[in-house]
Amino acid sequence: MFKSLLHKFVKPKNERTLNQFLPLVDQINVLEEKFEGYTDDDLRGMTEEFRQRIIRDAVERSRERLANDPRGLRKKLQEIFGEEEGNDFLAVGVNKHHNQVLTRVLKTLDREIQDTIQELKELESFETFDNQLLQEGIEEYLREILHEEMGNSMDEILPEAFAVVREAAKRTLKQRHFDVQLMGGVALHQGRIAEMKTGEGKTLVSTLPAYLNALTGRGVHIVTVNDYLARRDRDWMGQIYSFLGLTTGVIQNSMSTTDRQEAYTCDITYGTNNEFGFDYLRDNLKSDPNQRVQRELNYAIVDEVDSILIDEARTPLIISGEVEHDTNKFLDFRTPVRGLVDRQRTIISDLFRKVKKYDDTDPDAYAKYELLLKIERGNPKNDQLLEYIAENKTAKKNMIQVENDYMRDKRAHELSEGLLFAISEKEHNVELTEEGQRLISRKDPDLFVLPDLDAEFTQIDQDDSLSDYEKAEKKKAVSKLYDERHEKIHNISQLIKAYTLFKRDIDYVISNGEVVIVDEFTGRMMPGRRYSDGLHQALEAKEGVQVAKASQTIATITLQNYFRLYRKLAGMTGTAETEAAEFMDIYKLDVVVIPTNEPMIRIDHPDVIYKTEKAKFRAVVREIVDCYMRGQPALVGTITIKVSEQLSEMLALKNLNKILPSDQLEHLKEVMKDRDHKGKIPHHVLNAKYHEQEAEIVSRAGQGGAVTIATNMAGRGTDIVLGDGVIDLGGLHIIGTERHESRRIDNQLRGRSGRQGDPGSSRFYLSLEDDLMRIFGSEKIASIMERLGVDEDEPIEHSLISRTIENAQKKVESFNFEIRKQLLKYDDVNNTQREVIYTRRDHVIFSDNLERDFLYMVDDVIYDLVEQFAPRDSYPEDWEYDGLKQELRDRFSVYQSFDGINQETLTQDELTEMLKKRFELTFQEKKLDIDQIPEEPFYQFFGQPQEGDTKVNVFLRAVMLRVIDKNWMENLLALDQLKEGIGLRGYGQKDPLIEYKREAYEIFAEMIDRINLESVELIMKFGFRPQQNQRASVVVSANEQTEESQGMALRRGRQTLDQGPPVDELGTNTSEGDTKPRPVVRTGKKIGRNDPCPCGSGKKYKKCCGR
Repeated sequence: MFKSLLHKFVKPKNERTLNQFLPLVDQINVLEEKFEGYTDDDLRGMTEEFRQRIIRDAVERSRERLANDPRGLRKKLQEIFGEEEGNDFLAVGVNKHHNQVLTRVLKTLDREIQDTIQELKELESFETFDNQLLQEGIEEYLREILHEEMGNSMDEILPEAFAVVREAAKRTLKQRHFDVQLMGGVALHQGRIAEMKTGEGKTLVSTLPAYLNALTGRGVHIVTVNDYLARRDRDWMGQIYSFLGLTTGVIQNSMSTTDRQEAYTCDITYGTNNEFGFDYLRDNLKSDPNQRVQRELNYAIVDEVDSILIDEARTPLIISGEVEHDTNKFLDFRTPVRGLVDRQRTIISDLFRKVKKYDDTDPDAYAKYELLLKIERGNPKNDQLLEYIAENKTAKKNMIQVENDYMRDKRAHELSEGLLFAISEKEHNVELTEEGQRLISRKDPDLFVLPDLDAEFTQIDQDDSLSDYEKAEKKKAVSKLYDERHEKIHNISQLIKAYTLFKRDIDYVISNGEVVIVDEFTGRMMPGRRYSDGLHQALEAKEGVQVAKASQTIATITLQNYFRLYRKLAGMTGTAETEAAEFMDIYKLDVVVIPTNEPMIRIDHPDVIYKTEKAKFRAVVREIVDCYMRGQPALVGTITIKVSEQLSEMLALKNLNKILPSDQLEHLKEVMKDRDHKGKIPHHVLNAKYHEQEAEIVSRAGQGGAVTIATNMAGRGTDIVLGDGVIDLGGLHIIGTERHESRRIDNQLRGRSGRQGDPGSSRFYLSLEDDLMRIFGSEKIASIMERLGVDEDEPIEHSLISRTIENAQKKVESFNFEIRKQLLKYDDVNNTQREVIYTRRDHVIFSDNLERDFLYMVDDVIYDLVEQFAPRDSYPEDWEYDGLKQELRDRFSVYQSFDGINQETLTQDELTEMLKKRFELTFQEKKLDIDQIPEEPFYQFFGQPQEGDTKVNVFLRAVMLRVIDKNWMENLLALDQLKEGIGLRGYGQKDPLIEYKREAYEIFAEMIDRINLESVELIMKFGFRPQQNQRASVVVSANEQTEESQGMALRRGRQTLDQGPPVDELGTNTSEGDTKPRPVVRTGKKIGRNDPCPCGSGKKYKKCCGR
């Protein structure tokens, strides 16, 4: 009663949201009659009218905002320059001019923004400031206003736009959007997830928000789960868009760069999540902006959003290349690990023989359950163990009790004693025991002894008998030993996982001599995808196929972070409500459950559970036969390829003789007399091995008497239409052979039946031996079966069982959510770094004044040089002038003399200014060299100029991009290696995530310093020398070169600028000194340029004493 009263006064959130949609739906319905009277040309003309209205209204409101909010620009500038500088900037006249200048931008969009920025740059009051930074800041400020106001304009025309699309659909597809589909369209336009049941027309719904958002001209991406659906939906829904004057494109796997560019310039572009994501990564590897394919990431509608944003969230998109030196030892350790696994099987068998000696009445029966727990840790899927637990009603309950005793006494590790390794199915991990380590390391006793780097380095530093060079070499040797042993330990761990946790034809298949992953959610093979961290190579070693070389990540992003790049994101699916918390937490997407157009009349029967897997499959076969004999179509969902093939074999008549009762068998034979059966019940198997005709097989699954066995959700996205007379037989019957870890996947399977008000039914068959029941929740059900005295072939069917199973699924969903959330926290670190690098890269590509950036880099390099050879905390007479002089000459080709200078009175600031002037003079000479190079070889080597480019700018861009790309690749490799072993920090009572963030930041900071240093080094060492009787050449060595070698250097340079070789090959002068300079050892901590100044002024060091 209380609930009904509460509902009366406080409506559920979903109901409140739908009520907000109703006035919009009413407006669209009122407009329907109006647009029915329009001619085709009049209806098409509404597109241009809408575009003009969006721009006109956005312009007017933006002008009002600028007039009424003069502090808006002040706030933006303070964000860019900082509080103090932002106010100073406004004080010299920005506030005075910005209103009259910025109003010009409101006439049109992007082009006007650029014109306005140019006008701002030309104002005298701005001349003393960083115009590049100003341009970026003002542009961002204006874009924010325009996008927001254009969004408001779209909201206002939504009823008319939706009504136009509805009328266009009626004229082109002969389909009319239902009111509930209009609701779904509103939800998608508002950046929400619309949950709509299977068959409710999600594809048609997407046309509403896609059309409306495409009117801004910034592009709409519609994301599908495979190429076939992308192509099908473009061809199908493209008729509506074309009728209304919009262009549509589709991205397919095999398309060229030119074709992709054309597809992305369309108003609406269809494609898969992989294609969109990889195009983003490839674009950010290109040096020529004309070779990029994507525009800004404006608005995306993700079809089957749960599959893409949750099921595939843990799979990063990676562009990789082979590493120079592959150090893996998978083949070396394959035989020892296989021997270890075989020996563990023997140990498990011995333990089981001991178990059988015990009786429950034995006073030492407690020891029996200790042995069973050891067996479970050693091989949780052991057939004897599973059979024993199924036959002994109290076994599982007593095992849990014993395990809890060990956990309470903190003795859980003792349960692994006597084993060689312990398996955790929940964590999907394997851990070697001390005995296992001893067996593997018989030839190398110290294999598992990792040196303590901190302790070793401290000991080396404290050894005064060693020179700085010797200390560095010793540290290198210790680090190398650590890396080698860590690599071997990692290889062994991955091999054990491959042998114990990954099963052929379940987790992967062998196809054309390669290990191909099987998608656990769809059952499809995923060629081209590889497990990370060497696991894929371990599987290749296990299966005896060619082990691929280790790969190095060149660019990577997770789907989670890719889709968060869109300005607005929406999604649609039949199953999202169970994951609503995750969608909100990670993507800030609200889930709205849209009601069905017709009432749902599918009957979902309670789950049926058996004690053993064999009994369960016999029952499944009997139900399939019953449906077949009655002519009712049946769709059988399996989780693995193995099960789908096993059921297919059981449907042969020779096997049915052993399964069916005699009366059912006789009846079946009578039915099959008049049918073409070929010795088995006719059926189709749809799994990773037979997916080519997937859509066709699924579309026929609703015909009378059809039997379709599908691996999980294979064929998703294709409607199952019922054949003649099937409705009278009860519609499509769904048979689930096992509950998935996620309720959502089970709901997807059920959702294939009962579409658009059709009848249908579903039932799931389970056993206590199923993975979900065994790992997460069978003890309660086992106790129920025990009390009822259930036989093997006798099922239990009760709503209590279904609720218990659902609770087990909730446990797993929560567990998996935490894993995804934790992975995202790690990737957020990478993502922040990626954004910085890609922003810096874009700046280099599009900037027409890279000389300024180069001089900033020079400032940083000089600061570090001065701190290295003339530290602030040492006396001038101790400064290493000779070392500094040699470093300048050898590394930068800068010749600085310190003769005639009073070195005792020279300050660090004076030294810094002296070096700056010398670098600038030397660079001016380089510029003269560059201007002498004939254009043809210069542009062939360094790339084509952009509008407004000078030769120097082209040269600087080529060098800077090359250095950024090289160091970013190395940074990604370092992060991969850091992540591999970071979990071990937990054993030292340290939070691995915090440690990862800290060390990743240090790696990134070092990389930024290295980019600056290497860029300056390459640019300053660049040389050019015209040769007689030949064209001028870029000099790549200080030594004399032959004509042939110079030509080769030029060609190699062209090749490497595109493909990315070591940076040393890029036209440089190199020379080596006789001895290495010895730097002064700093006694205090280095002060960073952005650190607080030690003088106590409160300013940054670079703004105070570091000037």
